[in-house]
Amino acid sequence: PKLFVSPADINENRYVYKTKTTLTDLGFEQGRKITRGSILFVCIGSTIGKVAQAADECLTNQQINALDAMNGFDNNFIYAILERNGKKIKLLAGTQAVPLINKTDFSNFKYNYPSLPEQQKIASFLSVVDEKIQLLKHKKQLLEQYKKGVMQQLFSGKLRFKDENGKAFSKWEEKKLGDVSVFLDGRRKPIKGEDRAKIKGQYPYYGASGIIDYVNEYIFDEDIILLGEDGENIISRNLPLAFRVSGKCWVNNHAHVIKPNQETDINFLTYSLERVNYVPYNTGTAQPKLNQEVCRNIPLIMPCIEEQKKIADFLSAIDVKMDSLNNQIIQTQNFKKGLLQQMFV
Repeated sequence: PKLFVSPADINENRYVYKTKTTLTDLGFEQGRKITRGSILFVCIGSTIGKVAQAADECLTNQQINALDAMNGFDNNFIYAILERNGKKIKLLAGTQAVPLINKTDFSNFKYNYPSLPEQQKIASFLSVVDEKIQLLKHKKQLLEQYKKGVMQQLFSGKLRFKDENGKAFSKWEEKKLGDVSVFLDGRRKPIKGEDRAKIKGQYPYYGASGIIDYVNEYIFDEDIILLGEDGENIISRNLPLAFRVSGKCWVNNHAHVIKPNQETDINFLTYSLERVNYVPYNTGTAQPKLNQEVCRNIPLIMPCIEEQKKIADFLSAIDVKMDSLNNQIIQTQNFKKGLLQQMFV
């Protein structure tokens, strides 16, 4: 199959290696072919300014302008210019209902170019940085896949840990979430209402999907798990639904606050809740929602506390590695951003 590039295929990666839509050889012959290495710039729609390069010969839809450098100019250098100036060029679209940059305005965008040898040196240096970013992302992706596979093995019972004497732990038991934890939802709202906490401060203010602000008061100062009780993430799972929180914080009324009992490891329970399919427990209509009573009855398969800790420690070690890779990605991206600002004033 041949690649057919649309704006949805242009993401954080520099090169487009795969597309949601592909073409047969016959269909590919009917279109205007875009050569490998050409720059792909979104000029129509809400994502104007997104830019990438074609990893292979391809076709594009009408929302994308494709550029191929003339003699004396370098594709990789032009890509860097458009990456640096994407937001600026986007302003040419104006405020119409369907944002659009016509080809005349796009073609008239001016920039000062150095000689071809200098273009190539600059582009080559930036390409090395891009390659490092892609390598780090690939490592993180492989680690995420590994963690997903290991979790499947662990929580299905196919992979088991043993105690310090090499003996098998006891059989896992099915329990309800309400049997292994208590809900602290009643402490989410103070007497004066949540508006009192909206003044900026030092304590994180959590909602269903993470920190949404910082406030000057807190209502929790302990290890807890937050389980988002409403929002589209219940259905799409695009956002974290269950996550652990430690220390002083405020929690709004869009997340259940859960504290494990003494026979339950907080990290193990968090990983368990990450794997739950919450769609069957949705009690909302227009807006997805998980009420507390339903959540209390969510079934979980639980090992003894000793095996819980071994599993949690193993998975936490993977998370530490992923966090390290993510920090390296962010640092390298910021390094590149600084380079672009200095090179393309």
